[in-house]
Amino acid sequence: MAEKTRKRKAEHIEISLSQNVQARQKTTGFEEADFVHRVLPEIDRSKIDLSTTVFGHKFSAPLIVGALTGGTPEAAKINSTVAEAVERLGLGMGVGSQRVAIEDKRLEDTFAVVRKKAPSAFVLANLGAIQFANGYGPREARKALEMIEADAIAIHLNALQEAVQPEGQTNFVGILSAIGDVARELEKPVIAKETGAGMSAEEARRLEEAGVKGIDVSGAGGTSWAAVEYYRARKPVESPQRRLGDVFWDWGIPTAASLVEVCRTVHIPVIASGGIRDGAAIAKSISLGASLTSLSQPILKAAVKGVKETCDALSLLIEELRNAMFLVGAGNVQALRASPVVIMGKTAEWLKARGFSVEEYARRGRK
Repeated sequence: MAEKTRKRKAEHIEISLSQNVQARQKTTGFEEADFVHRVLPEIDRSKIDLSTTVFGHKFSAPLIVGALTGGTPEAAKINSTVAEAVERLGLGMGVGSQRVAIEDKRLEDTFAVVRKKAPSAFVLANLGAIQFANGYGPREARKALEMIEADAIAIHLNALQEAVQPEGQTNFVGILSAIGDVARELEKPVIAKETGAGMSAEEARRLEEAGVKGIDVSGAGGTSWAAVEYYRARKPVESPQRRLGDVFWDWGIPTAASLVEVCRTVHIPVIASGGIRDGAAIAKSISLGASLTSLSQPILKAAVKGVKETCDALSLLIEELRNAMFLVGAGNVQALRASPVVIMGKTAEWLKARGFSVEEYARRGRK
C-alpha cells in the first residue's frame, strides 16, 4: 500500500509540473471583486505593516504555502526548499498527505526535513479525511503532528478527487463524526481543508460545530484535482475513468464565493486558497474575510528550481500585496479587512441566490 501511495505522489508532482491542470471554464471569481481605489491613500507605502497573528503564530504576511508533497526523494527536496524559503521570509507552509509515512516509517524524513529547515515557521501537518472515516483516529493524527513538530494539522476533504481517482476511496460515511473525534482529542488546532472544489456555508458550520479550529475553503478556479486524475488514468480518452476527469474538471464552488459564504458563517479563522496567483487576489481575500491565504502550484514550480527562486516568487507576492494595500490606503491587515470592495457579475449572483448580501462590502468606510 505504501509503495502504491508513493508512486501516486510522484505522479501527482510530475503531472502538476508538465500538464495544464488549471480550471478550464470556471474562474475563482476574484476578477469580479474590485477594490475602491483611493486617490488619497494618506499612508507611507514603505511603512505598511503586513504582519498578522493567526492560530497563535505571528506571520510576516498573511500567506502560507499550501500542502505540496512528501513521500518521495523529489518530494523531500521540494519540502526542504519551501521550508527554507518560508523560514527566511517569516511565513508558513503545509506538507502533502502524511499517510504514506504512517504506512512506511522509512519515508518520514521526506516530511521531517521541513521542521529541520524551518525551525520557527508555522508548519501544518496533513492527513486525508477519508482515512479517518476508515480506521484512522487521534493516534495517527498525533503521529503526523509529531513527525514534523507541526503547529496544527489539516484534515483534507477531497471527495471529488477520490471519486475520479482510479484507486479512490469513496465511503465517506461517518466522516464528520470522525473529524470531530480528532478535533476534540488533539491539543493543537485541526483545520478542515477542501482541495479545489470549495466549501459551502452549511458544511463549514457543521465542521465548526464538530470542533475544528480553522477552515481552508480551497475553492474552484485554480488547480483541478479531477484534471490531475484525468491525466493519471493513462487510458484512452473515451474510457470511463478519463471521462469522469473530463466531465468534472471544473466542478466546485468558485473561491471568492466560497470564501464569502464561509467567512460570513463561521467564527473561526478562514484560509483562502484555490487559484490565488497574485498579491491582488491575496488582498481581496483578506478584505472578503480571510485570516490567511494559501497557494501551492506556483510555488511548486519555483521550488523545483531552488530556494532563491522560491524566495523570489513569495517575495513578489508580498510586494504585490503591499502595493494593493497602498492603493486602498490600508496601513495594516486590519485596515485592509475593512477596505471597501465591490462584488459584481456571477459571483454577486451566486451569493445573492445563496442569501448573502454583497452591498455591505462596497459601503465600508462611508461616513
